[in-house]
Amino acid sequence: MMQRWDPVAEDRPFTTRTSWLLPLRRDGTPAILKIALEEEEKRGGRLMVWFDGKGAAPVLAHDQDGLLLERAMGPGTLAELARTGRDDEACRIICRTIGVLHEARAEPPPPLMPLAWWFGELGPAAARHGGVLARAASTTRELLASQEEVVPLHGDIHHGNVLDFGGRGWLAIDPKGLIGDRCFDYANLFCNPEHEIATEPARFARRVEIVEACAGQDRARLLRWILAWAGLSAAWLLKDGDCDRTPLRVAELAAAEIDRHGN
Repeated sequence: MMQRWDPVAEDRPFTTRTSWLLPLRRDGTPAILKIALEEEEKRGGRLMVWFDGKGAAPVLAHDQDGLLLERAMGPGTLAELARTGRDDEACRIICRTIGVLHEARAEPPPPLMPLAWWFGELGPAAARHGGVLARAASTTRELLASQEEVVPLHGDIHHGNVLDFGGRGWLAIDPKGLIGDRCFDYANLFCNPEHEIATEPARFARRVEIVEACAGQDRARLLRWILAWAGLSAAWLLKDGDCDRTPLRVAELAAAEIDRHGN
């Protein structure tokens, strides 16, 4: 694989929980070689190929579990925008990126994981912990039974997975490879990029307004998907023993907004 793609390594390889990665150049183009170690990443890699550089990082080459991706070299980050008073702009960039990812392609998508499967751990966590997780679980059941505009989903869109590609604009990386209600893809941005921003009530309300306007999403349905996603994220953290309370607080904010407006 390496020889056939004729790369020049620029740094040492490193490993994440799910992938082996190597920064390099190919024909002078900054790139990164990513070898998926788990099925989730393999599925996401196949979706990256299907995105074909539209809304996502361009795939320069691919082979079985390996992807050669163009590397983001722009100086900006959406997290920095959010931290420096430009969170509105960051949210609009994320919404535009999701919109492009959701556009129809000529080719059918690869096999993807149904959204209902993705939420598998929320029910057991709700049974153990109750509270807002129980409400998130019941809301999720209702949403999954009435999905609208079913499309291939990125599954993990947030400030750290939309990168600055300079002249190419802002493009997504690291999809999970799901399929389901397109509104789901907008929910994850509400838990990011950090606790102080995501859980500030006025900022939360402003984000809801921006996504409703930019993405054309129904406010009530968006709030319910935020509650569902934040509940699932909290369930995962609780299972791992992580003390980050951001998703739980976001779920509470979404539930309060739902109650306030009678949705």
